[in-house]
Amino acid sequence: MRVGDKSRKLPFDERVQLMYDKGERYYEDTAVYGATIDDIDMDAVADYAKLAGYGKSPLQYLRENNGFVKTNKNGEEEVSTACILFFGKYPQKFFPRARTRFIRYEGVDEKVGAEMNVIKDVTFEGTILNQVKKTIEFIETQVREHTFLGQHAQFVTKRDYPEFVIQEMTVNACCHRAYNIKGTEIQIKMFDDRLVFESPGKLPGQVKPNNIRHTHFSRNPKIAAFLKAYHFVKEFGEGFDRICREQEANGANVPSFRTDEFILKITVPKVSENVNVNVTEKVNATENVTDASQKTSQKTSQKIIDLIKEDPYITTSKMAEIIGVDRRNIARNIKKLKEQGAVRRVGPDKGGFWEIIV
Repeated sequence: MRVGDKSRKLPFDERVQLMYDKGERYYEDTAVYGATIDDIDMDAVADYAKLAGYGKSPLQYLRENNGFVKTNKNGEEEVSTACILFFGKYPQKFFPRARTRFIRYEGVDEKVGAEMNVIKDVTFEGTILNQVKKTIEFIETQVREHTFLGQHAQFVTKRDYPEFVIQEMTVNACCHRAYNIKGTEIQIKMFDDRLVFESPGKLPGQVKPNNIRHTHFSRNPKIAAFLKAYHFVKEFGEGFDRICREQEANGANVPSFRTDEFILKITVPKVSENVNVNVTEKVNATENVTDASQKTSQKTSQKIIDLIKEDPYITTSKMAEIIGVDRRNIARNIKKLKEQGAVRRVGPDKGGFWEIIV
């Protein structure tokens, strides 16, 4: 790892994690210590084998497919991580934090202690398929709909979050989490203005915030294929781009990303009740744009917002270089955007990131 002007050799556990992240090794293929055939729900295996068009017994399916059950050099059968997560009678026996937790907060901040503002806290366990189904079903009960007068004097009903966005974000969290990170679970946090999906692990492979819409890479390809068989994964590579298109079509900003240590956090802004108001209109709602200088400032502000959408970690120097203005111009526009509640800085100047506010 490059640290400043020097290179630091990674310790063993960090090298292994890097191989998992890059797809050189797959944790889902590793044997689960202490797991045996008795820990497998054969009815669940039979259902999946039927989807795959497999005609032999469930046990034969496990022994002949995807390395679910293998025999080691000592002649003992080993059960893979993927097998336990798919078909385990109780996967949390071996992976206690391989679960999904939904937390609903009152307001827009996460408070603790005497000011704690948690109003719902529900945890979903079981197999990956069960978690995905139950989590989506429950989140749907928390999503509000609002009706307003739209164009042509017709009433329009909109949801806080598009149905596809909720499904795909939940599936992505379960599908792409780093299961070798065992100390925490997936957490989905609902605030008054946003949903935040927190999943163990960083963006895998070559996936970056600025290319995620059109770059596909799976940390757990067997898990992805499993969920696709049950129609929770639509088409490989299209999911996140469609999430962004659904958000944009509903007048909301696309999700933003950040990584805190080993947790990937993706923020999905709520659809505004006035879906016809875009970010530029919000920035200038209190201003009367009448002269050329104000119009230029408006264009610069929108360019800054567009750059942040593409790369939340972009620096002001890079913005100035791309837009073709000096850094003081960028600083003035960012200050104005902050004052108007359009953007905010999360974290320090070095190492932090920008976030678009709906």
